[in-house]
Amino acid sequence: MTTALDVKKFGRVAVLYGGHSAEREVSLKSGAAVLSALQQAGVDAQGIDVGKDFLKLLTTESFDRAFILLHGRGGEDGVIQGVLEHAGIPYTGSGVLASALAMDKLRAKQVWCTQGLPTPKHSSLQDEHDCHVAAESLGFPLMVKPSQEGSSIGMAKVNSLAELLTAWKNAQEYDSNVLVEQWIAGPEFTVAMLDGEILPPIRLGTSHDFYDYEAKYLANDTQYQIPCGLSEEKEQELRELTRQACAALGVTGWARADMMQDAQGKFWLLEVNTVPGMTDHSLVPMAAQAAGMNFQQLVVAILATTLVDKK
Repeated sequence: MTTALDVKKFGRVAVLYGGHSAEREVSLKSGAAVLSALQQAGVDAQGIDVGKDFLKLLTTESFDRAFILLHGRGGEDGVIQGVLEHAGIPYTGSGVLASALAMDKLRAKQVWCTQGLPTPKHSSLQDEHDCHVAAESLGFPLMVKPSQEGSSIGMAKVNSLAELLTAWKNAQEYDSNVLVEQWIAGPEFTVAMLDGEILPPIRLGTSHDFYDYEAKYLANDTQYQIPCGLSEEKEQELRELTRQACAALGVTGWARADMMQDAQGKFWLLEVNTVPGMTDHSLVPMAAQAAGMNFQQLVVAILATTLVDKK
């Protein structure tokens, strides 16, 4: 555990949250929780709701490092990372390229496919013709997602061409590039990575069709199983797949990988989140707790990754 004396090495810390993405409300909750925990740990931390005056504030205030809790666009896609790189301010999480790759679900899948890592068959939807082609080549059911959104925003499970066309149009409200992938029937698992170590996997259970926004942040009946119920061999396979998925994208610091397991027991990569949620419903704190780390210890450990230069 990091002591009160140790936290002085962090200097003045900017906790960045809010922003303008579709995940703003979740980001505000994550930021408030982390800011409070850092301050209670004795860290000189200041919260910043990133807006139009952010660059001015960044140049006029003297910050030694930044804790990024901006979910979605502008915070998880390499943009804020590039700003901080230019300002010479160390920050939590992955670098510019890894952030951009992981945020773009289509590009992440393309990288995984070149590495031979399992991810559901998929296609990109740009117009109605693409929807027809995807329906013919992939079959139903399918999952439709904005390629560059998180928190399950804009996602939908579809069972027909008519539903696919509607879901594609809805997803386009969030991103012009829409991803469609084969539906994997089976349990969903999420696995957190902290400074190269894999935390205990979590098995998710929900009464919804999938682990959607409501199941993540609002529902009280969502089930979180830790230990995850897998055999030792299968759990090790899940951990190794998480490690490989992060390494393929260049993800560092901390992250969370989401995967499905089909009826034959095979795991399928869905995505890697490089700025996972840190609310009272969030999964990384649950995994950390299962590993014997409380919330305050977790946030200090994440911040400590900024003490090592990014490669």
